[in-house]
Amino acid sequence: MPGTGTIEDIPTAALRYRVKGMDCPSCASKIETAVTRLPGVGDVRVNYTAQVLDLTLDEGATPRGILEERITGLGYGVATLPTASDLARAHATGTEVTAIEDEEAEPSVWRSRKGLLALSIAALFALGFILDRVQPSLVGEYAYWPGALFGLAFYGRRAIAAARNGSPFSIEMLMSVATVGALAIHAAEEAAVVVLLFTVGEMLEGFAAGRSRAGIKALVGLVPKTARLIEEDGVVREVPAAALLIGQTVLVRPGDRVPADGEVTDGSSSLDESPITGESVPRPKEVGDAVYAGSVNADGALQVRVTRMPSDNTVARILHMVEEAQASKSPTARFIDRFSAVYTPVAFAIAALAALGPPLLLGADWGTWIYRGLALLLIACPCALVLSTPAAIASGLAAGARRGLLVKGGAALETIGRVRTVAFDKTGTLTVGRPFVTDVLPFVTGMTDRSLLGLAAAVEAGSSHPIARALLERAEADGIPLRPVRDARAVPGKAVQATVAGRTIAVASPRHAATLASLSPEVEATVQALEEAGKTAVIVVQDGEALGAIAVRDEPRQDAAVGIASLRRLGVECVMLTGDNRRTGEAIARGLGLSVRADLLPADKLAEVGALKEMGTVAMVGDGINDAPALAAANVGIAMGGGTDAALETADAAVLNDRVADVAALVALSRATLGNIHQNVAISLGLKAVFLVTTLAGVTGLWPAILADTGATVLVTANALRLLRA
Repeated sequence: MPGTGTIEDIPTAALRYRVKGMDCPSCASKIETAVTRLPGVGDVRVNYTAQVLDLTLDEGATPRGILEERITGLGYGVATLPTASDLARAHATGTEVTAIEDEEAEPSVWRSRKGLLALSIAALFALGFILDRVQPSLVGEYAYWPGALFGLAFYGRRAIAAARNGSPFSIEMLMSVATVGALAIHAAEEAAVVVLLFTVGEMLEGFAAGRSRAGIKALVGLVPKTARLIEEDGVVREVPAAALLIGQTVLVRPGDRVPADGEVTDGSSSLDESPITGESVPRPKEVGDAVYAGSVNADGALQVRVTRMPSDNTVARILHMVEEAQASKSPTARFIDRFSAVYTPVAFAIAALAALGPPLLLGADWGTWIYRGLALLLIACPCALVLSTPAAIASGLAAGARRGLLVKGGAALETIGRVRTVAFDKTGTLTVGRPFVTDVLPFVTGMTDRSLLGLAAAVEAGSSHPIARALLERAEADGIPLRPVRDARAVPGKAVQATVAGRTIAVASPRHAATLASLSPEVEATVQALEEAGKTAVIVVQDGEALGAIAVRDEPRQDAAVGIASLRRLGVECVMLTGDNRRTGEAIARGLGLSVRADLLPADKLAEVGALKEMGTVAMVGDGINDAPALAAANVGIAMGGGTDAALETADAAVLNDRVADVAALVALSRATLGNIHQNVAISLGLKAVFLVTTLAGVTGLWPAILADTGATVLVTANALRLLRA
């Protein structure tokens, strides 16, 4: 009947949650398993580093409340976050949904839930220890039961909830079984110590995860809460920065942070962009220049027109990219996940065999071997091993983001470290991307550099051609006034000419200049030498006489040679792929010390990347739309931060500073991360191997056994955090 809804009317919704207390891969695995088992749930993605859960839900099959109860039943807190579609809808309608919620500050480690639990168990253990020493005959081992049972009540509930939801071999289950077994064989003191050490390890793990998150969350504070909006009548009023809309103009005073991504419409100043890009030198900004939200205005007042919604500004995009990258598992992490899924139940079976086999088959002492079996059970906990890779990857991604090096996933971060060849686009990547005047060469007596440049700039004043812009910029920089001209006109592809002080002046290509004036062999030799150096020459002709030549070239970036040299020191070969002619390409390549392949169309670049891949792992670095196919075809694509959106979207990584040297920094960061992963795996497996031998030999017991996992977890996490200083 009309107005009656059915189950089919309920759409599948994309949901995003903040899951508080999810601090490790084990937590993420339990949550993923639990929610995946619910009908109507799909596309589950769990990011334990950011404490974020993404999924789609058919609320006709499972109401949202049931989903949230399933998560809270596992012992975690849940808070709703806006999804990508929410933000896109807000962007399209001109409204604002806060992309980065204002979270309450995380409590100190001792005031957190796990911190308070550790303090409570420690107090009960201390009380039991005192009672056992003062009245051993009265209380004995039972003095330690309250601390052990208190911890068991907490972890036991979580273990049972995880088992009911598809994770029977959780770390909490192994802990609970070991604690119950220790109490059953009258090892209550060790049971309490095990529970205490495990809780302290969990607390420190949460603290370390919080430290890792803090490195990224610090970016949130870069964007000011308020902005000074300039109304149409010129009145300035303070408004929430989150309420700014595209097209509005804001005032940024000296010392203020820029409240939104935008474009300078009035004023000039220098902006400190180091919080966003890692570049320590302030950058000058004038009318027409782009500015980033969170940058600090150093001196002059600026008026900035907003070009991106606050939820889509540079800071929000960086945070989203890092979050997405952390959620994607690297190849090593996926392998360890598969390994641990088999390893844990097998280790559980081995521990049970060790506890029951010798007494049943050899008549050994039951208490001794059950004790050793319980110790093996604790040693078998895979938490440190599972954490070894994602902890290093998360720290590496965070360290890179804070320095303007963005990587879109753990797989890309691992691949960059294995790169053997880096292929560079030329224009806008190795070079600045626009021509500059390099040579001013008068041919006639009495003609000075300033006079020649002044004539050429005057003729080109009305043109938007890149060469014209280069001439005008040089004339302005040299303080050369432009003479008035008349009858200016362009001969497409050949020349621009005008009348200056009653004389006809043409700025022409060498080929066209030869039709306007007689060029001596010396002039032709000069032009040829300029072109062999990769420069573009124009001839200034006055009434049939060649007055001189001016050369322009798209010059290499200041750090390009240093960046190439840094890559070579890392053992990485470099090659330039360019669509320019061979002469220009070779001239640039010679100065930078790399090989070149020129005259390439986008399809040719794609073929060259394919050929390079046959010899090893290849990274492609580019900035333009024509680079997008090659970026996608390479093992890893790296986009320059000032490049086109197409290049940034296609690439696996981006360097926001537009520095070639940052490509070498990416390779170094990746290799440091890979080394950290290998160290973490060695720590986690090495400690387990040592305690396995000592436990079977009867040298160590339950509480040293828990150190094989809890201690290893702390060491692995602390080792991964070292990357934040990389």
